[in-house]
Amino acid sequence: MSYKANLVRLAIKWAPKFLVLWVANIILKGIAELTYFAFDIDTRKAYVAINLAGESETIEVWIENFYVIGDETSLQFIIQQARSNRIWLNNLLAHVAGKAWKIPEIPQYSAQLKLVAELLEAKD
Repeated sequence: MSYKANLVRLAIKWAPKFLVLWVANIILKGIAELTYFAFDIDTRKAYVAINLAGESETIEVWIENFYVIGDETSLQFIIQQARSNRIWLNNLLAHVAGKAWKIPEIPQYSAQLKLVAELLEAKD
């Protein structure tokens, strides 16, 4: 793994949760409130708890075993498992999980996409 990828991996691991929540809630103001966030880049697990504006119940989402695969010409993002505490969201996640989703090629972001692919490469 490159020096840059290792540095980004450390930044992700060391990012304080309150900072992630604070920034996310600034972006989501008036739409939703992110109440909990957990992301483990090594085990490829993520958990999010969010309250939509006007809703009383928290929506929870668990995502496991996600990675990027690719070759010289294209990249694909794969989520192996995803579930939620809401039936409608579980149904949506069932259509997304286990499928390869092509990441569009954006020339001005090719360096960043290569870094993401390196960070999230499939594990053996």
